[in-house]
Amino acid sequence: MSVAGVVVDDQGRALLIQRRDNGHWEPPGGILEPEEAIPDALQREVLEETGVKITLPATLTGVYKNMTGLIVSLVFRCEAADGMPTTGSETRALRWATREEVSELADEAYAIRVIDALDAASPPAIRAHDGVKLV
Repeated sequence: MSVAGVVVDDQGRALLIQRRDNGHWEPPGGILEPEEAIPDALQREVLEETGVKITLPATLTGVYKNMTGLIVSLVFRCEAADGMPTTGSETRALRWATREEVSELADEAYAIRVIDALDAASPPAIRAHDGVKLV
């Protein structure tokens, strides 16, 4: 299981990272450690990849299953509590992106996660993808 945090600023933009390993633009996130609680993993992953500490609790905005990789990801809309966005060992670049820019930068399977978080629909979205496209 993985988590991702869509950090939204006061202008309604989402903080995206460009991954160092594959160059893709995504919301920050990653796999939970074996004994780690979901909120702790969310806060850790966002901080590791962006330098931004988020406030908890965060709002669950979607559940996404990678049908080929067999990974379920929980995505949350987050607010920054402290820190300045900065790159790290896993992050090549960061940028605040508008809804329109998200669709241009990220593969469909990741752009929809950010768009769902920006919309903050209730109940949370439940979607499946193949790693790139929705299925």
